[in-house]
Amino acid sequence: MVAADRAPVAVLNFASARNPGGGYLNGAQAQEEALCRASALCTCLLRAPGYYEHHRTHRDAFYSDRVIHSPAVPVFRDGRGGLLDEPWTAAFLTSPAPNAGVIARTAPERTAEVGPALDARAERVLEVAVGQGYRRLVLGAWGCGVFQNDPARVAAAFGALLRPGWRFAHAVDEAVFAVLDRRPGTPVRAAFAAAFAS
Repeated sequence: MVAADRAPVAVLNFASARNPGGGYLNGAQAQEEALCRASALCTCLLRAPGYYEHHRTHRDAFYSDRVIHSPAVPVFRDGRGGLLDEPWTAAFLTSPAPNAGVIARTAPERTAEVGPALDARAERVLEVAVGQGYRRLVLGAWGCGVFQNDPARVAAAFGALLRPGWRFAHAVDEAVFAVLDRRPGTPVRAAFAAAFAS
């Protein structure tokens, strides 16, 4: 998606709300950590201490609709960890999905609020992207790993905003859903394929 003659790309970082880079410095292996190992994203996140302080103070597992916009971040490693011959840049939009697993365990009476929270958060991410002039996006199975969000629900949240005739359909030229799914039958990938099949 990235080439010198093409419009800039914004990538959704499936963030930890409380720790810049998540478990990047401890060797954790999730999307945010992979982004931090491949780019200068963590350095950018360290420049937003108020974001993390807010989420550490407010212990709600829904987190907030705040988004950190990190423009023109150098990316210097490929998907296998090798150094690129020449770095390129991408913008990153850092926003955690609600932690549906924690909500189900600690506040089961609030599980019905997860879907609407995903809808509002996805809309906020796209508002920031479009407001900053990005028409090409890399999204994905946001919060569908350790946060245990339903992939079909996450896909529906973005689909309701990006499909033809919906709010951001004309504001976004290209949206790629990068989905890593190692489960038998690839149910996460299937949920996103179904949401955008038409």
